[in-house]
Amino acid sequence: MKEGMKVYDGRMPSVWHSLITLGLLIAVMAVGIMVYQLDPHMPMFVGVVVAAIMALILGYKWSAIETMMMDGIYRALQSIIILAIIGILIGIWIDAGVVPAMIYYGLKILSPNIFLIAVVLICSITSLATGTSWGTMGTMGVAMLGIAAGLGVPAPVTAGAILCGAYFGDKMSPLSDTTNLAPAMAGTDVMSHVKFMLLPTAITYGICLVFFGGYGFLFHAGGSADMTEVQVISEGLASSFNLNPLLLLPPVVVIVAVAMKMPAIPGITLGAIVGGVFGLIFQGGDCTLGTLLLVGRDGFVSETGVEAIDSLLTSGGLMNMMSSISLTILAMMFGGIMEGTHQLEVIVNQLMKLAKSPAGLVTLTEATCVLSNVTMPEQYISIVVPGRMYAEEYRKMGLHPVTLSNALEGAGTVTSALIPWNTCGVYIKDTLGLGVAQYGPWAIFNWLMPIVNIILAYLGVTVANSNKVRLIQQKKAQKA
Repeated sequence: MKEGMKVYDGRMPSVWHSLITLGLLIAVMAVGIMVYQLDPHMPMFVGVVVAAIMALILGYKWSAIETMMMDGIYRALQSIIILAIIGILIGIWIDAGVVPAMIYYGLKILSPNIFLIAVVLICSITSLATGTSWGTMGTMGVAMLGIAAGLGVPAPVTAGAILCGAYFGDKMSPLSDTTNLAPAMAGTDVMSHVKFMLLPTAITYGICLVFFGGYGFLFHAGGSADMTEVQVISEGLASSFNLNPLLLLPPVVVIVAVAMKMPAIPGITLGAIVGGVFGLIFQGGDCTLGTLLLVGRDGFVSETGVEAIDSLLTSGGLMNMMSSISLTILAMMFGGIMEGTHQLEVIVNQLMKLAKSPAGLVTLTEATCVLSNVTMPEQYISIVVPGRMYAEEYRKMGLHPVTLSNALEGAGTVTSALIPWNTCGVYIKDTLGLGVAQYGPWAIFNWLMPIVNIILAYLGVTVANSNKVRLIQQKKAQKA
């Protein structure tokens, strides 16, 4: 029983009760996403209804079920607030020229001699700056494929480099919805989550850079390509914004704030304020206090006339983040009922027979994330369901929640691109024109990340003991 969890009147469910609830959720998700191409929100709501009905069957009163849902939402409130502020920050950073500057200077590193490494780095910068792998693949990814054709670099290999950068940024950017969703499900904060992911992600990313660098050197050194598309993007950014290297400072402010142990909410808010001030300084009449307030609410609408730029920079805003916020609320309603009625507990008790150690639990978590991506083909749900399933077991083993959030992000986020019928796999095929069978072997970051996490878990690197973390934090606080 989780500390502080309320005890309600109702009988203990059997495994079959729980399997029926999860089975119906899987069925509704699969039909809604694969057949009707719906977003996961309404299928998730149907799952909440199914879980509530099962709770009534088990003898729980409606007042208790309602409280379970509220308790579930309350556990995610910090992440919900952060998501809202991030929406505001993205809108402000685009209007202020911060995100355009990151992309513009990132494109400067593009060189035919190091093409594949440059693809990884440019897509990483873009995804880190925007918090979206989809937006990166749909803009920079498409541009890189065009250049690859001129160089004679195979499209599947280029797509693998694109995915490496796009998913690295999506996984590590505090602006990404999945990067906020994983710690919300695990019960930790986003900055602790990002810091704990640094080592395993850096190892995987480094392997990818070495591979793509070696491949490019061996097979495509000395080539030349038509850089017209990149030039169009660069010129479009330069003509629409007053770009200056100093505009790269607001992201540095956020990084420094994190390094100095500032909590996520004030740290991200500080980044938004600094970005806004820089926008007023560098963008002149195109960026005013009024426009900053407007884009903070509704997001930035890019009208440069360059499709790739407009598609990428029409983003941000509090209202545009409501989709992720509402999904988080629905997911936590479902999780609250499943936890309060012990429906997750009885399934986990059976699965835990396969995991006798912390490393075994990490392995089981990642396997569940992959299975979720297969059966409930949506990236967000592969984080939500396993996260709520195993959170209590991590606590029982004395593991810090970052151990769970790292496992969720290291498998749920990245493997979604490797499932042809997953929303991510479908999007990539529609956007890049390549199927999983073509780009999958080259999407090294996506299939290697879970393996690295598991290996490091057995070595004790990606397993954090709660008491040890607490002692380290206390010592640091005393020194400070």
